[in-house]
Amino acid sequence: MFDSIFDQIVTAAGVSADISNTDLIICTAVSLLAGCIIAIVSRITNKHSTKSMLTTLVLLPVIVQIVIMLVNGNLGVGVSVMGAFSLVRFRSIPGTGKEIAYIFFAMSIGLATGTGFVGVAIGITLVIGLVMIVLNAVLGSSEEYRKARRLRIIIPEDLDFTGVFDDLFEKYTTRCELERVKTTNMGSLFELTYGIVLKDISKEKEFIDEIRCRNGNLTIICGIRENAMAEL
Repeated sequence: MFDSIFDQIVTAAGVSADISNTDLIICTAVSLLAGCIIAIVSRITNKHSTKSMLTTLVLLPVIVQIVIMLVNGNLGVGVSVMGAFSLVRFRSIPGTGKEIAYIFFAMSIGLATGTGFVGVAIGITLVIGLVMIVLNAVLGSSEEYRKARRLRIIIPEDLDFTGVFDDLFEKYTTRCELERVKTTNMGSLFELTYGIVLKDISKEKEFIDEIRCRNGNLTIICGIRENAMAEL
């Protein structure tokens, strides 16, 4: 079950695989099936998954599989291919840790099917997919995780931000941490970034309204904290 379905051929250049049309069809079908399962698991564990991300997860195992089949035991070509894949990281926007994990998950399935280990590919897909769903249910259901926010506040330069919002944070949050202070608008404004956990989500607007009274009605941004904090 966990052996390669390819016939191995020993040549002067090394060991290569004898890939038949039937092997190609089986591997491609398994790659597509595994990619669909990975995309479904991603959708279950991350409600903010984009169509682009889900499409990538479906197709990536097939793409990697085809590349590995074309390499077919040639070490030099394999190193070149890995170098080409590494360049993709520098052409992409930063992603969350979870998204990058899914990308590597899909690539590992492509590597398995590309070398003929379809049983391994199916087993890995089912086991890791189940583990991700369980972890999401255990770790993603906490009340604190649901109430976590990233708060950005713009204040004028003449306002001392040290302690200016402490009473509001004590009233509306259970946890607050100043993560970054940034000057903007040629130094005439400060942008404060906080990581907070709200006491009551229903009072989020009331919390923002009170901050507006302190910062002169300048820009305030309060959003879900996960995507911002999980970037690698």
